[in-house]
Amino acid sequence: MSKHPSQAYAGGGPPPPHASTDTAFFGHPRGLSTLFFTEMWERFSYYGLRPLLVLFMASALAQGGFGFERGQASAIVGIYGSLVYLASLPGGWVADRLLGLRRAIWWGAVLITAGHFSIALSGLAGQGTAGKVCFFLGLLLIVCGTGLLKPNISAIVGDLYPEGGARRDAGFSIFYMGINLGAFFGQLITGILGEQVGWHYGFGAAGVGMLIGLIVYTVRANATLGDIGMEPTRHPDPAVQGRQESQVKAVLWGLGSLIVLLFVLAATGVLQLNAQVIGGYMTFVLVGTALAYFGYIFLFGELDGGEKKRVLVIVVLFIFAAIFWSAFEQAPTSLNLFARDFTDRDVGGFEIPATWFQSVNSFFVIILAPVFAALWVTLARRRGDLSSPAKFSAGLFFAGLGFAMMILAANRVVASGGNLLVSPWWLVGSYFFQTVGELCLSPVGLSSMTKLSPRKYVGQMMGIWFLASSVGTLIGGLVGGHVDPENLEQMPRLFTTTTLSLLVAAAVLAALIVPIRRMMQERPAATA
Repeated sequence: MSKHPSQAYAGGGPPPPHASTDTAFFGHPRGLSTLFFTEMWERFSYYGLRPLLVLFMASALAQGGFGFERGQASAIVGIYGSLVYLASLPGGWVADRLLGLRRAIWWGAVLITAGHFSIALSGLAGQGTAGKVCFFLGLLLIVCGTGLLKPNISAIVGDLYPEGGARRDAGFSIFYMGINLGAFFGQLITGILGEQVGWHYGFGAAGVGMLIGLIVYTVRANATLGDIGMEPTRHPDPAVQGRQESQVKAVLWGLGSLIVLLFVLAATGVLQLNAQVIGGYMTFVLVGTALAYFGYIFLFGELDGGEKKRVLVIVVLFIFAAIFWSAFEQAPTSLNLFARDFTDRDVGGFEIPATWFQSVNSFFVIILAPVFAALWVTLARRRGDLSSPAKFSAGLFFAGLGFAMMILAANRVVASGGNLLVSPWWLVGSYFFQTVGELCLSPVGLSSMTKLSPRKYVGQMMGIWFLASSVGTLIGGLVGGHVDPENLEQMPRLFTTTTLSLLVAAAVLAALIVPIRRMMQERPAATA
């Protein structure tokens, strides 16, 4: 737990100003600048790497890649992204019980940096077994590091504002702007290096970005954050605290040993792994975990009638969020492959890297986020606040429009026998509508979890929300390999299925707005 600045300060020198009076960073605490730039560089590295993965793994050996079948490469990206979300759950637990938020972030940054450089250096090991070991070891390190860093850095942002209120909301808005700035520039820089210079130069650039973030955090954390997040949550009984720490260490050793064993068996060829099969089983496990958790809460959670109704609403929102993310998270797989193989990327003799299209979403978020913030406030003032399911339904609808554009683009490619490269504006338009959908759904989902969850289950329900993202990311990876010059017909089928899933989900949820609103016990003045 954090201490008041008047108490002993671990950072040395004069303590930083108290967060409630510190306005050195655009009216916000100086600590926000440290977290802003650390997170910006972490997102630079994460989003800079992600779109390169499927292109690299699916590229032929002669082109410097691994020559994986597209379905396998896309499934690996889906599993990787899914595990990144899942790792946030044990990452928060380890920080709370053992490391404290600050040490968890530092170790997370170290692991992420090591992971990126392991991937970058895999090029020196060649395209055989040694190169693949370095590559997949790097992905594993990034998953573990992101699990430690991502949830805990957001928690410290909240701790900077003990007074809460609008200043805290504004602080998070600035923080999220750093996320999108990192994502935007990361994909531009790693994309052009990876595609036009060499894959491993792109991977290395992502590693350099994370190294900068690690240095920023290491140098500035003590001077700007004081003692916030230095210690884990401690039980008042030392004996109980000791048992809790022992349990965490035992779980970490056991899980770590299992991961190392599986990695060694797979690297030596003793265990043959099929990414698509593993991804399919993972989908059932993740969905089953969510269903089991909700069932446990309903049966044994000691909820009253109103709480059960609101948890039922969370179940509904979970389902529709997973549908949304399964479409949205095709960006690094199917849409990325479409950009490379079927999009006219020549502009005045310059070939736009396919991965640059991944930055379009971040660009639109930066431009549109303030617009949507003002829109919700204006609508609430004039007509009453839109309900959460109404915003979710709108998000699904707009994402459906985005993929409907891809049906038209894919059909043009198929009609030409694969000889036509379509205008890049098809992808830009698709990303625009998907971003509108994201802004309708994603921030609303986070807010809804805190508003609807029974107080004693708020933290767990936030984990369930990220589980929906994990499920969607996994599904997006499993279907994302269906963009292939060797099998053109499956491409419009993929986009048609995705579009219909989104639009049908939007219609079903729209029909449920009134009953869901009643279960949420919203005020009668609220409108759909």
